[in-house]
Amino acid sequence: MTAIEWIKFVREYGPVPSKDNLFDENLRRRSHRLGIRQVSFEHPLEKAVLERFESPESDWVSVILTGDAGDGKTFLCGRVWERLGGDPIAWNGKSTHFQLVLPPSASHPDGLTLHVIRDLSAWVPPQGDPWPDDKRSLMGRFASSLFDPSSNEIFLIAGNDGQLGETFRRLLDDPVVERAWTTIEDMLVGDHRSQTGVRLSLFNLSHGSSVELLNRALTAFLSHEGWRLCYEQVEGPDTFFGANCPIRRNYELLQAPLIRKRLSDLMELCDQNGLHIPIRQIFILLANAILGHPDVKDSLMTAADVPGILASGARHKASLYNNLFGGNLAERRRANSAIFEYLERFQIGMETSNRFNNILIFGDSDPAFQEYFERFLTSDDFYGADAAFLSHKREYVEGASENVQTAQAFLRLLVSQRRALFFKVSDDEAEGLKLWDLTVFRYGGEYLSEVLAALRAGHLVRRNILARIVRGTNRIFTGMLLGSERDLLLASSANLSQARLCRFLDDKISVAPRRGERVEIALENGRPVLRVDLGDGFSCAFVLTLTRYEYLSRVAEGALPNSFSKECFEDLMAFKSRLMRELARRPADEGSRELVFKVLTVDQSGAALEEPIGVCY
Repeated sequence: MTAIEWIKFVREYGPVPSKDNLFDENLRRRSHRLGIRQVSFEHPLEKAVLERFESPESDWVSVILTGDAGDGKTFLCGRVWERLGGDPIAWNGKSTHFQLVLPPSASHPDGLTLHVIRDLSAWVPPQGDPWPDDKRSLMGRFASSLFDPSSNEIFLIAGNDGQLGETFRRLLDDPVVERAWTTIEDMLVGDHRSQTGVRLSLFNLSHGSSVELLNRALTAFLSHEGWRLCYEQVEGPDTFFGANCPIRRNYELLQAPLIRKRLSDLMELCDQNGLHIPIRQIFILLANAILGHPDVKDSLMTAADVPGILASGARHKASLYNNLFGGNLAERRRANSAIFEYLERFQIGMETSNRFNNILIFGDSDPAFQEYFERFLTSDDFYGADAAFLSHKREYVEGASENVQTAQAFLRLLVSQRRALFFKVSDDEAEGLKLWDLTVFRYGGEYLSEVLAALRAGHLVRRNILARIVRGTNRIFTGMLLGSERDLLLASSANLSQARLCRFLDDKISVAPRRGERVEIALENGRPVLRVDLGDGFSCAFVLTLTRYEYLSRVAEGALPNSFSKECFEDLMAFKSRLMRELARRPADEGSRELVFKVLTVDQSGAALEEPIGVCY
């Protein structure tokens, strides 16, 4: 392996037009052919999967690996195959079904046969084609083995949820297969790894932590011996991996603790928004971060591109800060990679504040912002205030050019610099500069540090945060601009609880614990929830995703409930309906023959006033 070959190999992990090379089996073959060690790490579930095949054979069960494309299903199949003595050369072939006969043992005198189907979608016949007898028979034997302790066959099958469902539904004319699919579907829906009486373990790889995957992938990627070769084969400062090489600069930047932390924060927030990042997408992100440049083939640099980029003065276009969001890619190619589509939802670079704009545009001349300009831009001789940026800025501020393209070029540079600021502003400065104003989630930093981190440490969420969430919820539940935050108000209209304006108060739940009532932000299944205890054992929980948290916080600060997010509004109204149903199940007070309606009004301070109207019956 040479340094040049290593960089070409890294490009294969990036967002190149041909996606086939991103599949594990294809990267394995290319790795073997070039003599370059594949970038790999121990999958978080690898130990648990291998344990299924390292216990006494009498305890062995079949295993299904499911998850999103690129989650590492094929990789884990390969690890099991090699651990049990399978031929690695055979595994590097193009077959999708592998069979391994294990030596006889006390529990299996005739030996045990392991079937590995590493890609279910490639193994099953195309939709509309008849099932070959051998494949139909194999699926039938798999289904039977799940309920037959005497079976001498076990299976390791990799396929996502949709592939599993499509495969089994095409075979439901067999009652045993139908029983097997019912069992597997129950395990998928309930997120169970096992079920009593069923010889099967099911691992859903898409339910893992994207942050953990990122950290493991980063360590494996940055510590690969290929980078050491790059340092050893430097020929000069303006050559590949010399002091002025953008590839080298990006590689070194990616090792910076602050940049890794910000990336981890973004991955965590994606997880909390229900956006899982598969391993394949993480490698796309890392390869593009280091090699991205819009002016070269496939927008990914090779060693040969470096001298020309330096000679043309286009080094700044290789900025790692911009590449992390796919800024080097055309819009259509960026949309084809889930990782960039997910990160684009944060709108980093598009969102800003007056403070950040003043730093970037007037910071070199305004004493109030000069310190920040020098620290964040002037000191960065690679991707900061270079000659191109200063020239475009001067023309933009002075209005010296009426050329629209010149203005657009500067605005693009501003986007790139805002993205850089997101990774340059330290944690100590984040609150003072309001770092998260650079994103559409202005409460994102608070969500990470004051909610997630606090709950994981076993602490209570700060009282003022809970009060804000309750205030936002009350405004949505009632449709009124209330400031009430000590009680959660459950109100309806005369005949409909889902009306946008609800003036009839059904009940109010005390935020502070009282007679079994309580409203709090808690951690359930690793995610923050707004939990409402109604007393008498009745309760409801509402998952506070990042988007919902932002929505409630914005509404509490004055945004209109139905203008910020229609989806969040509908989610909150569904939560309200669940609360009203639980409220109706509580035992009613006995003995009173008066029905009291409480009509809500709002005083000038935003406090909720109750006007009782009694009806005797």
